[in-house]
Amino acid sequence: MTKLDGKVAVVTGASKGIGAAIAKALARDGAAVVVNYASSQAGAEAVVEAITAAGGRAIAVQGDVSNAAQARALIEAAVDHFGRLDVLVNNSGVYDFAAIEDVTEEHYRRHFDINVLGVLLATQAAAKHLREGGSIVNISSAAVSLRPATSAVYTGTKGAVNAITGVLANELAPRRIRVNVVSPGFVVTEGTHTAGIVGSDMEAGFVAQPPLGRAGQPDDIGGIVAFLASDDARWVTGEEITASGGLR
Repeated sequence: MTKLDGKVAVVTGASKGIGAAIAKALARDGAAVVVNYASSQAGAEAVVEAITAAGGRAIAVQGDVSNAAQARALIEAAVDHFGRLDVLVNNSGVYDFAAIEDVTEEHYRRHFDINVLGVLLATQAAAKHLREGGSIVNISSAAVSLRPATSAVYTGTKGAVNAITGVLANELAPRRIRVNVVSPGFVVTEGTHTAGIVGSDMEAGFVAQPPLGRAGQPDDIGGIVAFLASDDARWVTGEEITASGGLR
């Protein structure tokens, strides 16, 4: 047996990058996984195919977690298809750095709607189905402690996620539902390629600074989330794990 046998997990924003790696890691450890996507159906289906080819169970479900009805429908799809819910990973997020002079209302609302409201709405929907031993893992960012220039809005959203994690850990503890947060440092993903970070001076700085001396890979995060989702972490709640190669 593997440590997540019999468990059902929903991973939001799992069509690529860190989310895809998390979905695959949970499936490798035995969980049935709902691979959520907002727009990239092909990406989500590719993740599902990889999981099923390895002998796991997974389905792809579209849904914008910043929309309450769609967040509820996502969770209901998991319960309807697999019969239960044990793990929620709030990974959906956007990032677009902007100098303070360039911050707009649209920029602010897009980030806070997806990165913060999405966490609240998905958790609200999932909490109705999670039972004793359930686990919620929120994905934040090491940017909260590093505070890079031009990231005021993005870093603000992730600071909110950290605070929400602590509150929900206390709120859901009487039901024996654990809530933790993982804060990745620089990770090479489709998103960091698209943003122009990979191959830039910024990447060189991110790689040079951590004591472990390399960029992160999505699989580096997947294993940590799988641990927090499992009963191996049954005495861990309200905690932040910073996965940044030692960068502080």
